[in-house]
Amino acid sequence: MRILLGAASIALLAAIGPAIAQAPLFATTKVEGTDNVYIFRNGNHQSMFVVTKDGVIATDPIAYGRPTGGQTYVDEIRKITDKPIKYLIYSHHHYDHIAGGKPFKDAGARIIAHKNVRVHLAPLGDPNTVLPDESFDGKKVITLGGTTLELLYLGPNHSDSNIVMRLPKEKIIFVVDTIPVGAFPGRGMIDFYPIETEAFIKKVLALDWDRLIPGHPGQPGGRLGTRQDAQDVLALYQTASAEIKKLGQDGKCWDAVEKDYKMLKYATLPGYEAGLPMLARRYCGLWGRGT
Repeated sequence: MRILLGAASIALLAAIGPAIAQAPLFATTKVEGTDNVYIFRNGNHQSMFVVTKDGVIATDPIAYGRPTGGQTYVDEIRKITDKPIKYLIYSHHHYDHIAGGKPFKDAGARIIAHKNVRVHLAPLGDPNTVLPDESFDGKKVITLGGTTLELLYLGPNHSDSNIVMRLPKEKIIFVVDTIPVGAFPGRGMIDFYPIETEAFIKKVLALDWDRLIPGHPGQPGGRLGTRQDAQDVLALYQTASAEIKKLGQDGKCWDAVEKDYKMLKYATLPGYEAGLPMLARRYCGLWGRGT
């Protein structure tokens, strides 16, 4: 799994093209129109952090395969504020987003995640991934220095531990992997829940928000996502599901579908060539095998 996720990240980075590949490895930017919301980018992964008068709420260390990445993230926060890092929130249990949390733990952060994160991580004992200090299910609200952050578990989607983080005042959400912005999904669909994901995105669309910070820079230009992006991704999943359902029931899963299935409407999206076979395989698992 670790090898597959690492390879997937490299492939997606290559697919996105020179704009990201030639950018500086690390970057920290303030989200336009906010007083205290920032994005830290490490290669083709990114996280949100919020600076308040009483401390910092950080998310996803994104240091998989980058031994100093977590410390670099902490150092970037320190360039902006000397307030303590109070919380580190994991978006889900996949290493490519949450490995590298030790510098945050050393800085005194309390690590919070959905309850299934510990279930997945504890048996593996990965030395680069710190277990959560606190788990939750459903909803948890963090209030710090006048800022409110909602942690919402809306059911299985990209994994069975992905959560939505919502800043009600700023009308911003942070959603990792399930709703790619301007890119084709597919890589990392190993433990994707196809039917449940449609319900998840509908629940996300029912929330009050204007902008979406994705776990990988939005395309083009690292942009933030919109409600239209979420609707477009939902339509893509629904189309793939309906078409491959028919193919699966006709006995064409997996080999014929993985080789021949196309979604030409989406062929210009970054990641299409690499992601399409993975998407086809996952939906064939559902409609061709019942899993």
